[in-house]
Formats: sequence, C-alpha cells, structure tokens
Amino acid sequence: MTNTPDLDPRRGSDAAPWWRQAVVYQIYPRSFADANGDGIGDLPGITSRIDYLSELGIDAVWLSPFYPSALADGGYDVADYRDVDPRLGSLEDFDRMLAALHEHGIKVVVDIVPNHTSDQHVWFQEALAAGRGSAARERYIFREGSGPDGAEPPTDWLSVFGGSAWERVTEPDGSPGQWYLHNFAKEQPDLDWDHPEVHEDFLTTLRFWSDRGVDGFRIDVAHMLTKDLTEPLPSRDELAVIPQDGNHPLIDRDDVHEIYAEWRTVFDSYDPPRTAVAEAWVHPTRIHLYARPESLGQAFNFDLLVADFDAGQFRRIISDNLALAAQSGSSSTWVLSNHDVVRHATRYGLPNTADADGRRHDDERPGGAWLLSGGKRPVLDRAKGQRRATAATLFLLGLPGSTYLYQGEELGLHEVVEIEASARQDPTFFRTAGAEIGRDGCRVPLPWHADGAAFGFGADGSHLPQPDWFGRHAVDAEEADPHSTLALYRRALRLRHELQTGERLEWLETGRADVLAFARPNGWRVVTNFGVAPYPLDEGEVVLTSGETPAEVVAGETTVWLAPDLSRSADRE
Repeated sequence: MTNTPDLDPRRGSDAAPWWRQAVVYQIYPRSFADANGDGIGDLPGITSRIDYLSELGIDAVWLSPFYPSALADGGYDVADYRDVDPRLGSLEDFDRMLAALHEHGIKVVVDIVPNHTSDQHVWFQEALAAGRGSAARERYIFREGSGPDGAEPPTDWLSVFGGSAWERVTEPDGSPGQWYLHNFAKEQPDLDWDHPEVHEDFLTTLRFWSDRGVDGFRIDVAHMLTKDLTEPLPSRDELAVIPQDGNHPLIDRDDVHEIYAEWRTVFDSYDPPRTAVAEAWVHPTRIHLYARPESLGQAFNFDLLVADFDAGQFRRIISDNLALAAQSGSSSTWVLSNHDVVRHATRYGLPNTADADGRRHDDERPGGAWLLSGGKRPVLDRAKGQRRATAATLFLLGLPGSTYLYQGEELGLHEVVEIEASARQDPTFFRTAGAEIGRDGCRVPLPWHADGAAFGFGADGSHLPQPDWFGRHAVDAEEADPHSTLALYRRALRLRHELQTGERLEWLETGRADVLAFARPNGWRVVTNFGVAPYPLDEGEVVLTSGETPAEVVAGETTVWLAPDLSRSADRE
C-alpha cells in the first residue's frame, strides 16, 4: 500500500485553491446550445443553460475558443484574441454569461492559443502586404524556399494535420514569395516568440480577460511556442531522432518557461491569482515543469486518453501522475474525453483503444447485433462501452486532483461516425484526403430535447449533423429516467462534494489483478472491477454504483463508492 502526500505548497490545506480538486466541464461553444437559431452554438445559448450546469454540480467551465475565427480549425485559428466571434455573440454577451456563471458559483476558464494565429489576424495580413524583409513578417516564421528558384519548402517537415508544414505566399507584386511555418493548418501561421511584440500582446490579452473576471486559462499546445530555427534546419528524419530533453528545435524547449514566468507574474497580480493549465503533450518526466507554481501551475494528464480499460494500466498511470503532481507541487488532472479525442464510451466499446484512432466502426444494426464490415472494421459494443465509461468516470471522480468532463459525456454520448464527407469540418480529414477521419464525431451539437428541430440544440438545424439515435440521449429524456447516465453524474458530483477531502490516496489490497480499490483521508473508499467476474465486498455501505449490482458484490465493469469508514482511513497512523 502506498500513500501520496498532502499537496498544497503555497497555502495551508484548509485554504486550498479552488482548482486543486475541481470538477471542470469543457464546453465546445459552437456545439453546446444555439440561442439565435443559426445552427451554431453561442454565448447566449450557454447562458440559457446555466441552470443545467448548476444542477449537474460542476465547479467550473472551460470554454473552447469563442473568438473571431474563420473556423479553419474549429475556432483554434484566432483572428482577434480580445473579442467574441459575432456568430457567437458579443463582449456584452460574454460579460452576462460570466456574471451568471459566477452567480451560480461556477468558475470560468478560457482557452488561449499562443502558438499560432489565424491567417486572418491583422498581424498576418500586415505581413502579407508588407513583403520580404519587413518588420511585420518578423512576428511570424517566414523563410525563403529551397531549390534554385525557391519553389520547394524550406524543409520536409509535416504539419500535425497532414501535408507540408510550410505554405508559400504570393508577394505584393504578384510574384511567388516566401514560405511561412504552420505546425497545424495552413490557416494557422506559427508566431515567432523571439519577437518582443508577441510577448507583450499576449500579456495584454491575459490582462484583458482577467480584468473581465475570468478565473483561469487553458493554454493550447503550451509546449510548442519557442523554437530554435538556426540554419541549417534539420530534416524530418533528423528531427525524429533529436531527444526531446529541453533542447529540441521545435518541441518542449526549456526556454518556453521564461514565457510562463512572465505570465505567472500577471496571474499572481490578481486576487485571487488566476489559474492556468497546460495542454502539453510531452514526455512524462517533463510535465511537472509546466505544473510548477512559478510556471502555469497545472498541466493536463493525457495518459488515460490512450489507455485501455485495464486495472494495471490505470493503477500505473494514476500512481505515476500523483508522483509527478507531488514533484511539481500541483494537483493532478484526470480526463477521459475532450474535443480532440474519440469519446471514451466509444473507445471502451472497441476491442482495444488503438482501434479508436481511425474513428471507424460499424453502426448499430437491427436487433442490436454488431458486425464487422467485410472483416476490416472493429466491432463497437455500445452497452459495454457505456458500462465501462461510467465505471471509469466514477473511479476518476474519487481520486485526489481535478477532473475534467467533456460536454455530452454526462448523457452517455458515443462518437458520431455517420457524417458524410460533404458535412465534415475538421482540417485533418481534408489534409489527409479522408485517410484520417478527424474530430468532428466528438463535436456534434448536444441533444437537449428528444423531439423537435436539432433535438433542441437550436431552432433550425445544427452545424454538424446529429444522428437519429441522439434522441434517446437527449437531456429531457434522461432527466425523466432516474437510472440514466445524467442522473448518475448528478448523484456522483453531489456526493463527491460531500466526500472530497485532502489530497491523499491509499491503495488497498483486493486480491485480484483486475480489481482496484483505494481510500481517501476520511475513509471514503472506491472499488472498481475492471474484469467481468463479480468481486465480493466483505464490508462497507455502498453509497453509489455505476451499474446495477447487489450490495454484497461489485459486478463486472463497475465502480462502487463506499461510505467513509474512519477505522480504515488513509490518514490513520
């Protein structure tokens, strides 16, 4: 049995910052609720659903980008960091939404996208108009092409979304011009963080939203801002073998934390200090650098996004990340779904997690049978996936640290695969010619009503098509069912607020490799059966279960919470 220490280096445990053990609900604004009926979710739509969020029992919402954008990448191509996309509302709408959320005791975290701007950003438009050698181009990463006439990209680097990481521009005189770096879509030119104006502009942005009252920031691709582009630039093959130890030319460089030290000064100038969480896909031994108090303060743990529903994998990941949290002085973050990955109800219903990468699986067939298509596609077992998903969620909600939920998982939504090519929006789909189907399936607008237009999302349609099966997962349908996934989430979050205590965990022996159990400081115990054979409970009062299970056992693929038992407290001497 192991213990993790109480973690709160800056304050006493009685005054722990709100984010250390918060339940944060991610809202993808364009797909949450549509107030004006144009098929796109908006800020007034969020405001109209605050009672729903409050009843769910969350502590905070994280808003994916709502800024002006051409939507080349779902809003992560930002044209103006200090305004609201007119299709989503106005700054006044943002202020009303923020005030209403705060009135309900819900904190607000907003997305900041600092690695790149939109190609529609005023800076990039200035750079295009100014031409070679201009000061305006120094804010971005422009290079001459290779080859005798500069017609080839400067390097053979690939974009995350497929295709070249370089795009050639046409100069003001109409001639073929320089190339700019875009690690993502071509509409997302990378900024040059060696430029002082880039630093100052983002400090202004952080103050702008902090002054309006936001409580924190989620930092997109926090590990990619700084770059060493000293000539000669390495090839793709050379990049692949360079260690990512803080000196890699493009990824997870040590000097990125000089930026975050500047940001921390801004965050700490407010009372209470603004919080931040890093999206940093880096080696586990380096994630603590982003979570340090002098840096961003917290970092996402993504390990469970690629793990199977397996007791051994879960225990290793949780133990490792609690140790990393102790190393940084932060608290860990737990997440199973977000706007970039296949929903975990679907991942867990496939033969293994790797099958979810292609986001391709059979649709439900008459009679509930699940069949392979020509023997090539994996079988999706929806019932198993949902059973495992709720068990995993209850397991996470019992852990010390903050838990991030993604909109719609509380309804038991699966990934939507039945989207025609003509309706797709994700740049990954187009840049790979459909070889990678992209992320649209987890971004389909939510169903609020079982009947009616767009299942209550808006008055007339939705920007991504909703499947017919969404109706049985609609909010009003689940609110009428005391055994629904929504009802379970509400009970779990309400009970978690009553039981959550300290930041310690003690693993308990179960005698089975497929069953995990742990205790929290007040004796609250969580038991998850990752197998299929029932696991007998010798004692304890079951106060919550993720599935139908007799009081004396934990059924297969099920989590139970046991009432606090001080005699088995993890704090006992």
